[in-house]
Amino acid sequence: MGQAADLLSVQPAFLRSLDAAGVLEPHRSEGGHRRYSRRQLAVAERMRELFDEGLTLDAAARIVALQDELAAAHARVAELERELARRDDERR
Repeated sequence: MGQAADLLSVQPAFLRSLDAAGVLEPHRSEGGHRRYSRRQLAVAERMRELFDEGLTLDAAARIVALQDELAAAHARVAELERELARRDDERR
């Protein structure tokens, strides 16, 4: 956890608060140490940025969740557009 906190320029307590709130669920080593994936570190970075803007934990977590949902929706739309284009090409 200390290395992750150093990477993000936050206190370990910040990462513990994200874990306690259920925002992040880091893997645990055999010794019980938290192990964060790159994706989890990216989420923690986004949360830190939102905290720096004055948002609460709940508000920041909701914004991150909505941003992730929007990105997934954009990816799905792009996938469907490619499928439609492929079908149109096959019909010609």
